[in-house]
Amino acid sequence: MPRFLTMIRINEQDLPPNEFPPEFEQRMGALLEEITKASVMLDTAGLLPTSEATRLSWSGGKISYTDGPFTETKEVVGGYSLSQCKDKAEAIEWTRRFLEIHPAEWNVSAEVREIQEM
Repeated sequence: MPRFLTMIRINEQDLPPNEFPPEFEQRMGALLEEITKASVMLDTAGLLPTSEATRLSWSGGKISYTDGPFTETKEVVGGYSLSQCKDKAEAIEWTRRFLEIHPAEWNVSAEVREIQEM
């Protein structure tokens, strides 16, 4: 079965307060339990903010390093999931359900990409 990487994109400047609403945490817990029981979820996690990141770039035959935060970047990857689904439609359905759990006033997007098997 194909594997999919879903990257959760956020704007770090518009993050909600550090405390998540209790109903959000409950709904998220229930969905993660369901997706795990369905044997779809292989791994998932949130990422630390870009203020704790380092970007490496290769240009002109040299490596350069830039420490975060990356203020010129509006949208960053804030988390990810690695899933194994029967097809892209199933991966998109799980991602849709994940996004719908978030409060309506939040701005969160996701990119679903199939992993190229070698």
